[in-house]
Amino acid sequence: MRRRKLLAAGRRVIPREVRLPRLPFSAALGSGIVRCRAQYRKVVLLGCAALLVASAWASDPQPYEVKLDSGGGGALEQTIQTISLLISLRTSAPVSSFGLIERARGDMGRIEAALNSFGYYSPHVEITIADRPATDAELPAVLDRIPQGRNTNVSITIDRGALYKIRSVSIDGALPASARGALGISPGDPAVAAEAVAAQARLLTALQEEGYAFATVETPVAYPEDKDHVVDLTFKVNAGERVNIGQLVLHGLKDVNEAFVRQALTVHSGELYQPSKIEAARQKLAALGVFSGVSVRPADKSTMGAVDLIFDFQERPKHAISLSGNFSTDLGFTGSVNWSDRNLLGNAEQLNLSGSITDVGGSATKGVGYNLNAQFIRPWFLKEDQSLEFDVAAIRQDLDAYNQTAETLGGFVRRKFSTEWSGSLGLTATYDDVLQESVRRLYQLIALPMTIAYDSTGLGNPLNDPVKGIRALVTLTPTYAFGAAQFPFVILQASGATYYKLSDDARSVLALRALVGSIQGAANLEVPPDQRLYLGGSGSVRGFRFQSIGPVFADGKPQGAASIDAATVEFRQRILEDWGAAAFVDAGQASAQSVPFSSELNVGAGVGVRYYTSIGAVRADVAVPLTKVPHNDSFEVYIGIGQAF
Repeated sequence: MRRRKLLAAGRRVIPREVRLPRLPFSAALGSGIVRCRAQYRKVVLLGCAALLVASAWASDPQPYEVKLDSGGGGALEQTIQTISLLISLRTSAPVSSFGLIERARGDMGRIEAALNSFGYYSPHVEITIADRPATDAELPAVLDRIPQGRNTNVSITIDRGALYKIRSVSIDGALPASARGALGISPGDPAVAAEAVAAQARLLTALQEEGYAFATVETPVAYPEDKDHVVDLTFKVNAGERVNIGQLVLHGLKDVNEAFVRQALTVHSGELYQPSKIEAARQKLAALGVFSGVSVRPADKSTMGAVDLIFDFQERPKHAISLSGNFSTDLGFTGSVNWSDRNLLGNAEQLNLSGSITDVGGSATKGVGYNLNAQFIRPWFLKEDQSLEFDVAAIRQDLDAYNQTAETLGGFVRRKFSTEWSGSLGLTATYDDVLQESVRRLYQLIALPMTIAYDSTGLGNPLNDPVKGIRALVTLTPTYAFGAAQFPFVILQASGATYYKLSDDARSVLALRALVGSIQGAANLEVPPDQRLYLGGSGSVRGFRFQSIGPVFADGKPQGAASIDAATVEFRQRILEDWGAAAFVDAGQASAQSVPFSSELNVGAGVGVRYYTSIGAVRADVAVPLTKVPHNDSFEVYIGIGQAF
């Protein structure tokens, strides 16, 4: 019986008695699709240069056309087109007649290896040049008679043969019973190399999760049986010693306190060695924001049934400063500067200071405003994944709807419940000076904001484009107003967005957004103007001036609403490497009543361009209103960094 070994690095099956070039494949695990690495072309070009460039220079290049008949399409044909030098190098690396023949003969072995990796162990590959087999001894003379510059026909014909299936799966070596089910393959499955190699990785992972830190699982060996078109697979396993975690060794700490890092570690000496928990601990340390890199590795050997873990840290610069800006025709220009100390007291505490000049030259503004913020964050407050935050803010706005000067002091406890769920609870005090319709009122507000958030997009950076998943946020803010009038009210808002990939490469994305809000406990005009709900602008319904949708006073100025609802449909398309485009429709309504969906619907639509940079997409949108509201602009332009949502 033939003995064949599945090369883990190559992700393919190679007959041991046949010497073939080592091709760097990667396996698409679970689907059995084998694809060539992008690096392959570079490796091939370098390797072929030494063999073929001399012949290419020594004689005129022989142009040719290739016809591939693989017996069907799909992933296998794509793989063949990628690994075939006849196809991949046809235009980029011209060759002489001799080089063309050598290229074809080499392709026969490469294609057979690819077929093996898909479970076809008895294929027949035939390559002809000028209607003669590539192995024909007379072929060089035939090619020499072809006039210079004329294309030569090259044909690749493939008979895949029978698809082999797994007859048996055996383990060579001692294996804990709990790890046996990790292979995930069984008799009757197609004998696809990618699945066998994936089973090897799953088995190794299962052993390591059981505490066998130095376990080895060799590349599986396949024994094909041509008569019945079956394959017997053997996995050689050496579980080794089962170990616990020994000492935790920390390297590279400078400004960050070692005691804090040890407190933040979620793995401890004496616990069972489990790579998944160790990796989770590494990620939590990396998420603290003070490290540019965190890596972990086991010691080379165990001592007394324990293996030490060595953590290597690279600290980020302690201070950072950034500038940002955006522009819209309704709110004008906003410029911001932000300064951060990432490690204020040595325990990853953050001090963030920011200042903004706002509302410069917008159609919905009457004067320049400012926004000043100071924020202190203490991570790992009382327990992991929980932080304490204090905020101090001062704001001035001079808008069509109202003039406001306010100062706010707040404290929050924020907690991450899982990779997708998070929440917060806060207490804020605000001194609010608001002028609306020539009436000035002073409010002292005490609020208890509560939030719950869900995010399954899998993005760590909010400026990156989401292409799948859901983002949702629910905010409940009970508030009590002091001053000339004393009354309670509650603001409830819920928003969400979902994203759908319309193409496998995620260059086409459909993004949907929805928003609903309501104020309960007080009449609309009793609520402070800046606490009322508004629609219009880049954050809700584009094409309408900021805060322009909803109830208005007799002079047409925005009054603010007790309820709102809005929705968006946006199509995003990447164009070339760095550019993209978007088309969108926004709709929403705002009412003086506290019940949403109870007012006139307003609709806006627009298009935009995107330029993708390392810090996110630079966005430029233009939108027009499709319905009319008083004192609105004929169109709006929005420029900023990051998608609209």
